[in-house]
Amino acid sequence: MTDNAQTIVDTALRTAPPAELEPGKYYAFHTPGGIREVDLTGDQHKDQPTRKTGTTTVRDAQSFLAYWDKHHDTASEVYADSDRLTITAVLDAHQADSARWAGHRLHLALRETTAWKQWLRLDGELMDQEAFAEFLEDHLPELLEPAAADMLEIAQSFQAAQKVDFQSATRLTSGQRQFQYVETQTTKAGQKGQLTVPETFIIGLVPFEGSEGYRLTARLRHRIGQNGLRLGYKLERPDEIRTTAFADVVKAIGEQIDVPVMNGTAA
Repeated sequence: MTDNAQTIVDTALRTAPPAELEPGKYYAFHTPGGIREVDLTGDQHKDQPTRKTGTTTVRDAQSFLAYWDKHHDTASEVYADSDRLTITAVLDAHQADSARWAGHRLHLALRETTAWKQWLRLDGELMDQEAFAEFLEDHLPELLEPAAADMLEIAQSFQAAQKVDFQSATRLTSGQRQFQYVETQTTKAGQKGQLTVPETFIIGLVPFEGSEGYRLTARLRHRIGQNGLRLGYKLERPDEIRTTAFADVVKAIGEQIDVPVMNGTAA
């Protein structure tokens, strides 16, 4: 192209009236620098996205069902993973005769309650009398049998028996344990006494936020040594309770939706 012809083209391009481009279409233009492409097919050029995408995370079954009711269709799928304590819905899952994006998901990630974590953290650990008594006092709402008032009295008894020398512990036929001690305080030195506590006690815990409560048995643990009396508890099969609690969440969701809850993880 001659210089004169190029000048004519450049002038024509500069003086051409502006043209409005339509969203949702793809354009290509010849320019002096080559072909220029303009892509207006993306969602950012539309009033609303072409399809739903993203993963919404909820923390309880009720929230899961609320989101599910709003967004699912007949091809949506649900998966439960007991190892990860998660339930995932693929809301735009593949259909039987066609593929879909599988990019719109609902994820239930259960969180353990503070009380559950605190009881599990000290499970099998031995504490001094004061620490054990304070733990019982801090967790009175979870103590079911004996009643919280009785357990508070036991905790206060341990706090009062600080200046004593524990010598033995005997298991009684009543299912309690009796600790024998000798006073070491100056005014009461040599006086003997005893402290009776339950061998087992029942606690009520909610494993996950928004889930039901469950009863657990805790067995009293103790050790009498050079550092005096140390106390603790051992929970009976807490892992089984945790597994049952997750299964109950899966069941509660499965009863309210019209598709099976599959055991596994979504692709």
